[in-house]
Amino acid sequence: MSVRTASVSAARSEGELWSRARRGDGDSFAVATGRYRRELEVHAYRMLGSAEDAEDIVQETFLRAWRKRETFRGQATLRAWLYGIATNASLDLLERRSRRLLPHLVSAPIDPETLPEPSRDISWVRGEMTWLEPYPDRLLDEVVSGEDPPDEAIVARETVELAFLVAIQQLPPRQRAVLILRDVIGWSARETAAMLEMSVVASNSALQRAREMLRDYPPERRDEWHREHRPDPREQEVLMRYMDAWKRTDLNALAALLKEDAQLTMPPTPGWFFGRDAILRFYARYPFRVGASEHLHTPTRANRQPAHAVWRRVQPDAPPKPFGIEVLRIEDGLIAEIHYFLQPELIGRFAIAPPA
Repeated sequence: MSVRTASVSAARSEGELWSRARRGDGDSFAVATGRYRRELEVHAYRMLGSAEDAEDIVQETFLRAWRKRETFRGQATLRAWLYGIATNASLDLLERRSRRLLPHLVSAPIDPETLPEPSRDISWVRGEMTWLEPYPDRLLDEVVSGEDPPDEAIVARETVELAFLVAIQQLPPRQRAVLILRDVIGWSARETAAMLEMSVVASNSALQRAREMLRDYPPERRDEWHREHRPDPREQEVLMRYMDAWKRTDLNALAALLKEDAQLTMPPTPGWFFGRDAILRFYARYPFRVGASEHLHTPTRANRQPAHAVWRRVQPDAPPKPFGIEVLRIEDGLIAEIHYFLQPELIGRFAIAPPA
């Protein structure tokens, strides 16, 4: 069967499913829309910066689509129609929610010596803001591994790494939506304008303003985006050396891995550290001083970046408890950023078994 024949066959199948769904067949609706679930979730995650909120938006998208199912008669593709609903549902939520950033964009770095005395009680780290959250690579991989997958560019590293997400979170919501729909997903100006119920001129203007604010994210040419999903072995080596330094509480080994201008953030605490020296002083005062041997580490991937889950064994004979997720950004073989999400609940989304 040729690619064209397969595509036509798939379209006919989807059309038949939607014809039944329009008449109230819930099973057909679930099959027709379900194939886009993960793709829509990643889209909502880019819009909102929260995996949990993105899951809620997908549910809201399907609910709105079901209510309006009789109005969709193929004037656009089902995928485009669902993207429009998901985008507008995200914009509705953003009217009630603040943008999600990371601490280094909100406040000045802090001196490790000004922190409270070390303690196993980390309740002091809880801030009042909501922060950007990591997203598991295993879920990104699902987008391009299913039936009739979209262009792999929509989960390219340049469009999901934390640096890009932090950058687009600083855009006004509607500009953010236009940028994602046009430059990341690849919809046309006319399609984007229809989704957002705005003129093509207004859509192009919003895109131009967004691009001016984000000149470095992502590269203009989509064929230059990094679409390789397998971990970079050089980055994985740095991750393993970093985890080993943790295990051995080896400050010298850690120092050898850090760039001089490295940054460490620890959401949900608003505090962060700038520079190799400050990070080393923090590790000497806290992680490597208070129960470092209790911490266990499992390598993983988040946002197409090397990461590891951190567990804590409080009692020798007790199973370890989830503690958080660390995501690294590596430049030229050295760690440029450490984002340590001190949120145990995140580990469940990564589906990682605790270490023995």
